[in-house]
Amino acid sequence: MAKGNINVAVENIFPLIKKFLYSDHEIFLRELISNATDATLKLKHIANVSDAKVEYGNPQIEVKIDKKKKRLHIIDQGLGMTSEEVKKYINEIAFSGAEEFLDQYKDKAGKAEETGIIGHFGLGFYSAFMVAEKVEILTKSFKENEDAAHWTCDGSTEYTLVKGKKKDRGTEIILHIAEDSTEFLEESRINELLNKYNKFMPIPIKFGTKEATIPLPDDADKDAKPEKKTIDNIINNPNPAWTKQPADLKDEDYKSFYRELYPMQFEEPLFHIHLNVDYPFNLTGILYFPKITNDLNIQKDKIQLYQNQVFVTDNVENIVPEFLTMLRGVIDSPDIPLNISRSYLQADGAVKKIASYITRKVADKLKSLFNDNREDFEKKWDDIKIVIEYGMLSEEKFFEKADAFALYPTVDGKYYTYDELYNKIKANQTDKDDKLVILYASNKDEQHSYIEAAKAKGYEVLLLDSPIISHLIQKLETSKENISFVRVDADHIDNLIKKEDTKISKLSDEEKNKLDDLLKEVISSEKFMVQLEPMDSNAAPFIITQPEFMRRMKEMQQTGGGSMFGMNNMPEMYNLVVNTNHELVGQILGTKTKKKQERLINQSLDLARLSQGLLKGEELTNFIKRSYEMIK
Repeated sequence: MAKGNINVAVENIFPLIKKFLYSDHEIFLRELISNATDATLKLKHIANVSDAKVEYGNPQIEVKIDKKKKRLHIIDQGLGMTSEEVKKYINEIAFSGAEEFLDQYKDKAGKAEETGIIGHFGLGFYSAFMVAEKVEILTKSFKENEDAAHWTCDGSTEYTLVKGKKKDRGTEIILHIAEDSTEFLEESRINELLNKYNKFMPIPIKFGTKEATIPLPDDADKDAKPEKKTIDNIINNPNPAWTKQPADLKDEDYKSFYRELYPMQFEEPLFHIHLNVDYPFNLTGILYFPKITNDLNIQKDKIQLYQNQVFVTDNVENIVPEFLTMLRGVIDSPDIPLNISRSYLQADGAVKKIASYITRKVADKLKSLFNDNREDFEKKWDDIKIVIEYGMLSEEKFFEKADAFALYPTVDGKYYTYDELYNKIKANQTDKDDKLVILYASNKDEQHSYIEAAKAKGYEVLLLDSPIISHLIQKLETSKENISFVRVDADHIDNLIKKEDTKISKLSDEEKNKLDDLLKEVISSEKFMVQLEPMDSNAAPFIITQPEFMRRMKEMQQTGGGSMFGMNNMPEMYNLVVNTNHELVGQILGTKTKKKQERLINQSLDLARLSQGLLKGEELTNFIKRSYEMIK
């Protein structure tokens, strides 16, 4: 029997490990299974390239709970270790002292998170002491004529190493679970951790057994009943879809994997993007476009980050461009720099390259989908537009590429790319200053009258109704030459796209002044700015509009655009456009009694407000009552 001290120049190495490296106790199982996986894969490599006669077979990793003895077992059939290798890899943690350790592996903020030392000293193994009061290693090397080894440590720097009794190749780690960690003796808790961290590990992981039904042969009797048998409960999928080549997968395979990732999702993804690159970095993965609603709620099911099929985190904001965090799926890369406990992403130039690649790959995929089946792409537009619009706003390179597939739908259900739209409306919607005016609506029902007025002029009206559209059109106006977006209710139709011709008012200047004074006496200047306009006599007498700039700035502020000149605190202001050529306006002006004039003005104003959904509460009640009295 050998006794000794773990080669560390400090007595408190384990408290240091717990404090600085592993803040979350549940990490221990991931680390131990990762070690078991590494040992198994190394054996596979040796079996493939070595002249040595090594039988790889069909190894698996087994996790067992012994509740009675308060033990947790992690067993592999990998390389195993000799006594000398145990001394080398387990005992000799080559630190000269606590001070040097902290200086070398902590960042400026005082956290040991700045260097990827996993694998340097086998510290992953020592995470076991976060939950165990004693740890045993039973191991036997794959090498011939080597004795098994039995290592024991109680969490101090002292250990014992004796000849072991293990007969078969591999390593068994036995954790004697501490009193404050008995949750890890519960089957449900271990099952939860295995599903979280090890669901797609490359080596089959056994956790207990389960009953399986044996299918009946084709020639079985009608009365035959299928038999049941007990089989290993393999909790993981060692060959997930993202590890395969796209050519080897069908559309159903991608959908099936989506259901495996998100079993509580009942809607199918709209489409997928398979990531596969090996230079200048290694990256694989599959991203899915789900149906995304306009409320922009944070997705419960997020993109999962893996490193060599080991789950790391679902917080991928620094790896995936922000606009793509609304997607779902998996990203796996051994080149993503993580801290020692694989819990946090470290700042690194490779990360930016990966993010840039993902952005380009998504853009290329969207372009190919558009080109291959435009009709299907148009059908899915409403479900994916938020992601694309957000990408156009936040990523300049994506914005440039989006010209090829970003769509601008009309109220009539037509879809245009920007170039198609430009060529379609240029002749008819260019104003007297040679600026192209792009008209849009945000709600077909609420803005119906304005839309119809625009269509009567032969204008195309887009339907742009996403919550971030104000930001996007601002971006487009500054990126494209000599264009402006104007919502159809921003002004009366003749002012939206000003041409050379001007209409003549039926009212004299004196009559217009008189009308203006009358209107301002009755209508609150705090809510409405009255403007007299000579329009077509068939146009509405009173039209309520909201200036494009003011409305857009308020909308942008509401969706994270920041406050501009305190606009978020300003009351809603509207323009009241009065058609001086309408018969009713002439009637108001010609009415002799003040009371009747006020009644006609209020009724006309309320009708205009009603058309915009601005008449509510007591004012709506009074309007209805007044309307009934007028028709008696």
